[in-house]
Amino acid sequence: MPVERLAILSDVHGNLSALEAVLADAAARGVSRVLNLGDMVGKGPRGRAVVDRCREACAVSLRGNWEDFLPATPDDGLAEHVWWRDELRPDQRAWVARLPLSHDLVVSGRRLRLLHASAASVHVKLFRRHTREEFAAMFSATDLTGPGPAPDVVGYGDTHDAYVITDAGRTLFNVGSVGNPLDEPTPVYAVVEGDVGSAEPGPFGVQLVRVPYDVEAEIAVAHALGMPRADAWERELRTAVWRGRA
Repeated sequence: MPVERLAILSDVHGNLSALEAVLADAAARGVSRVLNLGDMVGKGPRGRAVVDRCREACAVSLRGNWEDFLPATPDDGLAEHVWWRDELRPDQRAWVARLPLSHDLVVSGRRLRLLHASAASVHVKLFRRHTREEFAAMFSATDLTGPGPAPDVVGYGDTHDAYVITDAGRTLFNVGSVGNPLDEPTPVYAVVEGDVGSAEPGPFGVQLVRVPYDVEAEIAVAHALGMPRADAWERELRTAVWRGRA
């Protein structure tokens, strides 16, 4: 029974140095495909380069909340949002705005569903501390996911906080953030192992992988480009403490 490795990453947020470190690590592990759960842009300085790199390296890219709202930012919107919007080329804005919202596949007999934030919306968050009802809702068929068999495993990003939990035969995992981790400062992604495309039960695994990178180089880029809120970005990258936390 062949075992294939899939890399699942999310929330790069314009941090090209972190993305390159994660892609290099995935290649060294023999990953066959990279799947991207969105939020490539915003918050960090190099959204344009990250979008181009993801288009090149990722077999699947989903639309995150930043891809959902940023292309439509008006000229009189928040100054930082206008900066991140204009950092993207027009073709990139059009591409990210039409990305799919979910992706389903079968691995070793398990139905795996990938989302950015939740089955309800890219703008509805599910945190690590959630209710059983919120957990169950992640496996539901919704307007976002479309109809179809319920998944056995769901992977998502959005909250920048990586974890894996199994309950009543279903597994939920958050891949954390490559470019702006808020659980610890080291970028993280998930490796899923199994027989991809096979409906037959077989070995299956989900592993969270932390990859160090040159954070100071990325901070220097943000300041050199005059990125809005670069000081807040710098603090988050160094401490993994969200700027909105009191």
